[in-house]
Order: sequence, then C-alpha cells, then structure tokens
Amino acid sequence: MAAELNRRDLLIVLLSGGASSLLPAPVSGISLADKQQTTQLLLRCGASIGEINTIRKHLSTIKGGRLAELTEATVVTLILSDVLGDDISAIASGPTVPDPTTYQEAVAIVKHYRMWRAIPQSVRQHLDRGCQGLADETPKPGASLFRRVHHHIVGNNIAAVMAVARAAREVGLRTLVQRQVLTGEASEEGRRFGALAKNIVRAGNPLQRPCCVVAGGETTVTVTGKGTGGRAQEFAAAAALEIAGLDKVWVAAIGTDGTDGPTDAAGAVVDGHTMARAQRLSVDLKGALKRHNTYPALKRLNQLIVTGPTGTNVNDLYLLLAL
Repeated sequence: MAAELNRRDLLIVLLSGGASSLLPAPVSGISLADKQQTTQLLLRCGASIGEINTIRKHLSTIKGGRLAELTEATVVTLILSDVLGDDISAIASGPTVPDPTTYQEAVAIVKHYRMWRAIPQSVRQHLDRGCQGLADETPKPGASLFRRVHHHIVGNNIAAVMAVARAAREVGLRTLVQRQVLTGEASEEGRRFGALAKNIVRAGNPLQRPCCVVAGGETTVTVTGKGTGGRAQEFAAAAALEIAGLDKVWVAAIGTDGTDGPTDAAGAVVDGHTMARAQRLSVDLKGALKRHNTYPALKRLNQLIVTGPTGTNVNDLYLLLAL
C-alpha cells in the first residue's frame, strides 16, 4: 500500500514501542518462524536490544528505514517513545529512520555471542549475502530519501514525569523533578529513593515538607529463582525497608503500561508503616525481595497498584510523597 503512493501523497506513520515484535515482515527466503527463533536465541544469550535490533533490521523488508524507502510519499512519523533518550532509530527498529548499522555488524554480533551455528540456515545465508553485497543494505544517514521524512515525538517518559510534577504543584506541594533517569538495579534504586525520603524528613534536604519528588526511568532486575514480581514492585519493596518508621511518607513505583513484570499489577505504593504491617501479618518483605517474589507479599499487604493495561508505554514513574 505504501509503495503505491506517489509524491503528492502524505503517509502518516504511528509508532510505539513493541512494533519491532508486532510488525514483522521477513525478507524473501526467511520464514517468520526463522526470525522468531533468531530473536529468541539472542534474547536468551544476553544480547542488548540495540544489538537485537541491528539484526532484526537486516532481516526485514520494512525495519531500518525500509518502509520510508518503499514509498515516494512525504512521510510524517508520530512516535510514542519507550526508549529512554528517545533514539528514534531504536524505537520499533526505526522503519522510517536511517539505519547506521550494517550486515557486517549484524554478523559480528551473532558470532560474538557464539550463535552463528545455532541460528537458522536461511538467516545465515541472507546475512552472508548482505556482507558480499548481494542483498541491499538498509538506507543510511544522509540518504536523499529522508529529506521527505519527518519525525515527531508525541509522548515519552519526560512528558509523563512533567505531567505528574505539574499535578503535584497544583495541589500545593514543593516539587522536585530528578533529571537523571533511573536505570540501575531496581532494589538499589528503591533504597536510594527511600534514603532521600529520610533526608527530607530529618534534615529538610533537598526539600521541606510537604513535598513530592518525581523521577522516571526503567530499572532492571537480575532474577535468581522463580519468584513472581516486577521491577516497580522490587523498587517499592526496597524503599519500604528504608522508610520504615517514617510518618506521612509514601513511595510509589508504576509501570506506565499498567503491567509490571509478568503480573496484573502496574506497580506498588508503600509507606513508613508498611514494615510494621508486614510484621503483624507475618509477611517477610525483606525475604520476598531477596527471592524476587515481591508480588505475593505486596498483595497480602494490599499495597499493589492495579490499573489494568493503559494502552500506552512510556517507561516507569517513581514518586516520593512527604506530607
């Protein structure tokens, strides 16, 4: 359909995170099953999303700028970003964005993770052909076709953070926005947020009460064992350990898509009395955090945030309230 458009037409592309998976169009000779197997192998071996997308782009007829290449129309891409920093070539594998990566890099990544013999033969053959110049490379930065392509970020993590901060100020709270996004281990970042709450209560630093601190980001969890939880729940549980005993203090961590890990919770909210309640109910929150099994513990304490799927994803939000 895009290829049928001419120079007088306007093609509007709506993109969000997840389109790399939801919009597959493998090149001729590679089946969808082959591409799925390749992606799964790379995910399991620890390849980064950037590395995986480098390979995805070179196995696709539309990723890595190829959708823009297919059409003569003017293209306007409206992007809902789930990538911190808003690298538009990374969001949805950039179907209308120039691709700086190459077939040689794709092959190097597969071989680096010692996956060359494990991936399907059809994928190996296509990548080999690309390295030999027998398959078209993705369109690169500086290509003239991108003069008629325009990109606009219509929603991202910063926008969500600023909306929360604006709401906090409107109800009279002193409000601080943490400019640095949170990307570390969820439990460590949660403890830091809890320590910040203690500084506010005990020293009025960096804000005096009543106040609100807002941050955004996407933390990680290094999972061991078979517990149930998510990064926002781990963040909140770790914060609860730090703020134990503090009056009128809350910490919340929320996945903006309404789903934190493989659970029905968007995240959790804890307060200075969470640990005392846990003790009364014989809930070992510290042990649950260590076992990455925070969901059952927080559910028992009635501290989960359940919104259902929100229909969008702009990473995570973290809030600290001290009243």
